Amino acid sequence: MTNVTVLGSTGSIGVSTLDVVGRRPEQFRIFALVAGKNTDLLAEQIARFRPRMAAVASDDGRRDLISRLIELGIPETQHPQILAGSAGRVACAVQDEVDFVLSAIVGVAGLEATYEAICRGKRVGLATKEVLVASGSLVMEAVRRNSSELIPVDSEHNGAHQCFRAGRREEVSRLILTASGGPFRETPLNEFESITPKQALNHPTWRMGPRITIDSATMMNKGFEVVEACWLFGLPPKQVDVVVHPQSSVHAMVEYNDGSVIAQISATDMRMPIQYALTWPARESAPVPRLDWTEARSWTFAPPDLRKFPLLALSYAAQNVGGSATCTLNAADEIAVGSFLREEISFPGIARVVRETLERVPLSRPESIGEVLEVDRKSREVARHVIGGMAGKAAAQFSRAG
Repeated sequence: MTNVTVLGSTGSIGVSTLDVVGRRPEQFRIFALVAGKNTDLLAEQIARFRPRMAAVASDDGRRDLISRLIELGIPETQHPQILAGSAGRVACAVQDEVDFVLSAIVGVAGLEATYEAICRGKRVGLATKEVLVASGSLVMEAVRRNSSELIPVDSEHNGAHQCFRAGRREEVSRLILTASGGPFRETPLNEFESITPKQALNHPTWRMGPRITIDSATMMNKGFEVVEACWLFGLPPKQVDVVVHPQSSVHAMVEYNDGSVIAQISATDMRMPIQYALTWPARESAPVPRLDWTEARSWTFAPPDLRKFPLLALSYAAQNVGGSATCTLNAADEIAVGSFLREEISFPGIARVVRETLERVPLSRPESIGEVLEVDRKSREVARHVIGGMAGKAAAQFSRAG
């Protein structure tokens, strides 16, 4: 029996993970569930899976969760141990009984718990990009030092992981990640300033949370994937390419030295890569649709337009610089995306905020997770100042025009 902790159980990846686990009760058991503020759904998950531990973002959330469980008819004597905050997330991830940790908390909130699980030699299914984008060097060193297993769950990296099984690493020429291109791949550049949050949240392929949906629309999400791929597979940025593939059927391709290209192809259902990580190295039947090869279909591939999507180029540049640059990249983007969703800056303004924040925040070489989180904090602060400055300039221009 494999004991599983899910970091981010109420998000889309967490819900899909519980679907996979729930179909295999003889193979997997939920040991701990970790969520943020969605105590209603977390209470329902606890009622079904009866974990030994649970954690939420705050003490207020902890009290609310207890109330929800009582409303569901579960007496306090049958509640799991309920914790709160960063310490609670870490505790749920590092218990001796835990065999597998699914890391799916968006942002850096799950970084410390994921890192500590790796330091204890756990197998980790990595479904959040921020862990490696913010702290790739420290995390991969911990993987090596503790003989941990880090299995990617993100569809592109999971696809690449499967493709790499076809040959030796020294035989690899390059890794090719695919991108849907988002909702604006055919939108003229001169219309980008008028893009609204509602338009940007309408992703053509996936249904995701607000931040990752906007990141997909700007292609920053693909930039993060490039950074993550460099760390996961030990490749320099020049060996990781991105192609736009609107059909989203081919998730990744690996080209070998002899010119052979191995592609991973599957339906757009996250339960497949989740199960792959849970059962690795075995392959077992997954509850996902199969492609019907008797149907006519066409797949297209094209290079990304870096004039429209400068954040992809900024991601390559930050990874080449190294150090804290990608941590700043992530922090600035999160602040900028939030500002765009509140209609404080334009869609192209997201890239302007990220670029200027990268220019303002000094480069460093963090040697601990605490130092990484401090870089993240400072970068967010600078990004907010950049946004404030942009608003001030806009107001001044409006005043002069009036």
